[in-house]
Amino acid sequence: MLTIRQDIPEGLLSLQAHELYKQLDGPTLFRLPGRRTPPIFISVLLHGNEPVGWNAIRDILYRFQNRELPRALSLFIGNIEAARFRQRHLEHQPDFNRIWLFDTDHLSDTINSMPEYRMAQQVYETTAEKGLFASVDVHNNTGLNPHYACVNRLETPFLHLAVLFSRTVIYFTRPQGVLSLAFSKHAPSVTLECGQPDNPLGEAHAIEYLTACMNLAEIPAHEVSRNDIELFHTVAVVRIAPGKTVGFQEDEPDLRLIDNIDHLNFRELPLNTLIGWQKNQSELVLRTADERDREVSDRYFHLDGDMLRISRPVMPSMLTRNIQIIHQDCLCYLMERLTLPERIAAASE
Repeated sequence: MLTIRQDIPEGLLSLQAHELYKQLDGPTLFRLPGRRTPPIFISVLLHGNEPVGWNAIRDILYRFQNRELPRALSLFIGNIEAARFRQRHLEHQPDFNRIWLFDTDHLSDTINSMPEYRMAQQVYETTAEKGLFASVDVHNNTGLNPHYACVNRLETPFLHLAVLFSRTVIYFTRPQGVLSLAFSKHAPSVTLECGQPDNPLGEAHAIEYLTACMNLAEIPAHEVSRNDIELFHTVAVVRIAPGKTVGFQEDEPDLRLIDNIDHLNFRELPLNTLIGWQKNQSELVLRTADERDREVSDRYFHLDGDMLRISRPVMPSMLTRNIQIIHQDCLCYLMERLTLPERIAAASE
């Protein structure tokens, strides 16, 4: 399923994300030489409706067509088939940012039966295990969110990569199967969230960041100062229960969300904040999983008649009005502020 190339074919850099299928047969790994080694790994289009990564890296590659790259580059272009239709993923596909699970024994049957999992394993073995400078996975999101970076380890190189993009940093260890979590075992790894698709500010920010990363001689070794970072910890993921529907004022769903639900992102919501209204008041239609995959909906939400409210102060991210994304991924993630550990912060204060 994976194509590996050592060159950029003529005309590729003129194509938009939804046009890549015209020259690429599917997921493609480009291994390009550069002045410094080891290479930096950059992944784009894991979700076909998030073109910012491709737009940014093609701008950089266009500028270096007749020059040596400042650092060797392993570029992975992911779900080209879904990008053709501007979809996160197609119905017959898994989510391309949930397939990096090849070292989990109990998933061996799934891996053996689905080519996407085998493809992910090949990408990983071809790149990470042979040495990387860093790993950067570039995304858009559909709700009203600031630009922020995510890390899976609270270690100095990871945090430096993150704050180079934004002082807003999220630490998470779930969901499993995300690319950054897999690559974090072999190199400093970061996920970029660049705002909504086709926003020129997100594209400009990604270009600036990726250019800076490729020009780094090394990742700083000094500790990150607490003054340079706002750190949050993802404590739970909220999904709609199987078989239940969600919508807004014009619908009659099992859960009707408040109309401006995406305006709650990255706001520290107080107790009893209204989220929406449930048709059936016997039990919550939400399924909320903590970092140990335990069901904890009652910890964060409660019903007040037919009104769904917050049960404790918390900060959501990724809330969106896109119903398809809510069902394909989740309603939101819940976060809490996290104090930078003393052993990381002390050296720079």
